[in-house]
Amino acid sequence: MIEYISGKLVDIETQYIVVDHHGLAYQIFCPNPYTYQTNVGQDVLIYTYHYVREDLIRLFGFKSKEERALFEKLLNVSGIGPKGALAILATGQPEHVVQAIEEEDETYLVKFPGVGKKTARQIILDLKGKLDDFAPNLFKQETVALTLKSKENESLEEALEALRALGYVEKELKKVRPHLEEEEMSIDGYIKKALKLMLKV
Repeated sequence: MIEYISGKLVDIETQYIVVDHHGLAYQIFCPNPYTYQTNVGQDVLIYTYHYVREDLIRLFGFKSKEERALFEKLLNVSGIGPKGALAILATGQPEHVVQAIEEEDETYLVKFPGVGKKTARQIILDLKGKLDDFAPNLFKQETVALTLKSKENESLEEALEALRALGYVEKELKKVRPHLEEEEMSIDGYIKKALKLMLKV
């Protein structure tokens, strides 16, 4: 088991990052590689999970031990593979995923790629009540009093989070947010509208 890899972040691709550790470059698959965009050329520490199957050997990386632990738990759910587990963690908010599981919120879980109602129900059946002990740090900050985002703002908040992951800063998002709040749209709808608005600025 490789606990973590530290070294210089030299490249970011759509599915993975490349970390140079003393001349040896590691290809590390991450939930959202673009969250490391500001770290290119800098030293980083990535907690890792070495995934080995007959037809696949990959190194997966995470920003925290808690995020990695949740990834491992998701892998144990029937119907969830590495790709699906990464997609669930790609929002960068594992505490919301844990909250949804504990509250049996299937509507929140089915928003993730590859997660249908059957899989969402399986996640809840397999993991509810089993997450507090392995990742207590997930609840230390705002999650003590966390409630999932209100239904009417859920899509908007997810869209804004995606735009942050793409590199847009709060100043830019604050300018377009009032225009986005004028109507209810899908996540993709909000993202497309936001991009059009920011191009006009």
